[in-house]
Amino acid sequence: MNTASGQLFQDAFDTLPLMAILRGFDVARTMEVSRRAWDVGIRLVEVPIQSKTAEAALRAAVEAGEERGAVVGAGTVTTVERVERAVEAGARFTVAPGFSRDVAEASLAAGLPHLPGVATASEIQQAEALGLTWLKAFPAADLGPSWITSMHGPFPEARFVATGGVNLANAVEFLDAGAAAVSLGSALADPDQFARLPELIEAITGKVER
Repeated sequence: MNTASGQLFQDAFDTLPLMAILRGFDVARTMEVSRRAWDVGIRLVEVPIQSKTAEAALRAAVEAGEERGAVVGAGTVTTVERVERAVEAGARFTVAPGFSRDVAEASLAAGLPHLPGVATASEIQQAEALGLTWLKAFPAADLGPSWITSMHGPFPEARFVATGGVNLANAVEFLDAGAAAVSLGSALADPDQFARLPELIEAITGKVER
């Protein structure tokens, strides 16, 4: 088991099992939403790197995160080349929409914990063979909360981060089904949803404390 890899996610999610995904923003907007996430206690921020603008946003978020004690990683890391770009930008972890052994091994070799996307038992098994127990259940809204409950039967060590279509309305359902954490994107960028985020956090922290 890759304990070093899993420990970063464990430490970050112990207090608040939420991760922020900041996709498609320029540098200024990335910084604005990152600070918004940090201010409510979210410690993990993912910036998907699908363009040069996104890579610049990742670099800026990494620097700001270091000052706040927050951890910033690179998302949509689908190739070994993107792993290298994530390293250059200072990312502390990588996230992928699916499972690729090459990408996972390159990330781990670079010292970056990796969160691969999984949607089948076969993908979970392949990821666990590399010692990865923190896994991104994607697309979570399509898989449904029951998928996480079902997969915990044969894979009790798996720690799923429900991602994709998760919002303030269904986040608790995924956590109740056994997800170790959930990822939020639009809820942080939308002022109306963000205004209701404290309600979700209160509900989540109450469950964690119990």
